Amino acid sequence: MKALSGAKLRLIFAMAAFGTIGIFVRLIPLPSSVIALVRGALGALFLLAVSYGQKKPPDRKAIAKNLRYLLPSGIIMGFNWVLLFEAYRYTTVAIATLCYYFSPVIILLLSPLMLKEKLTRTKVCCIIAALAGMVLVSNVLQGTDGTSSYTGILLGLGAAVLYALIVLMNKRLQGISSRDSTMTQLGISAVVMLIYSLLTVDFSTLTYPPVGWGLVLGFGSLLVVAIFHTGFCYNLYFGAIAVLPAQTSALFSYIDPVVAVLLSTFVLHEPMTLLNAVGAALILGATLLGEILE
Repeated sequence: MKALSGAKLRLIFAMAAFGTIGIFVRLIPLPSSVIALVRGALGALFLLAVSYGQKKPPDRKAIAKNLRYLLPSGIIMGFNWVLLFEAYRYTTVAIATLCYYFSPVIILLLSPLMLKEKLTRTKVCCIIAALAGMVLVSNVLQGTDGTSSYTGILLGLGAAVLYALIVLMNKRLQGISSRDSTMTQLGISAVVMLIYSLLTVDFSTLTYPPVGWGLVLGFGSLLVVAIFHTGFCYNLYFGAIAVLPAQTSALFSYIDPVVAVLLSTFVLHEPMTLLNAVGAALILGATLLGEILE
């Protein structure tokens, strides 16, 4: 019982921390691909250090056996982050996060094709409810948002599609620990983002805040996202879900978007209308129910 209680606390802490990532990304004066590069590299190194520190080095045979799924999912992970971080720049943290949490609905839609799973009537109802919620969150009915906000919504949904593909590929992994798979995917994403950044970013034209608190805050936020959110919190997350029931993990995972919405509204003072709030409730409620019934 104590072990389960401790695991729940670790999972709650990790999910609450994940909900704050949008605020930190907003403070980093770097292109999204460079942020993804640093996040992947430092996150992988942190998990590698934890593995050796706990005398549980990576299982190279298991990694090699699953490389056909780890390689594409690692590549997709990097671009998934790029789209999500760009979404934060174009729309509110709340809306970007809610769009990103549309991924369980996408998984429900793709699972009959990729995993040969049946799409039940209840799951179809969940999909319809989540789609209705997305319409309300996007402000399409009000017609008041500009092109920038719609761009952020599309970027968030694109990130959700990529994340759904990662989850579906991870379901095919066999005989490998969550930590080893995540560490490998992070390392692969870092290599891909390095190549992508070198090809697309003109580092000579990048502008940084003047030396002072702005610069310290920006690069301090980068280290927080890379080491704390990715390395430390991923380690807590995977350690917790290894011992908790799947439905408990699914339930607590929704702490992330709830924290993001609250911070967006009350800390960043970003707009959240009544229709947005109803849409958020539909999306989170439908996707949670869909995961519990899976």
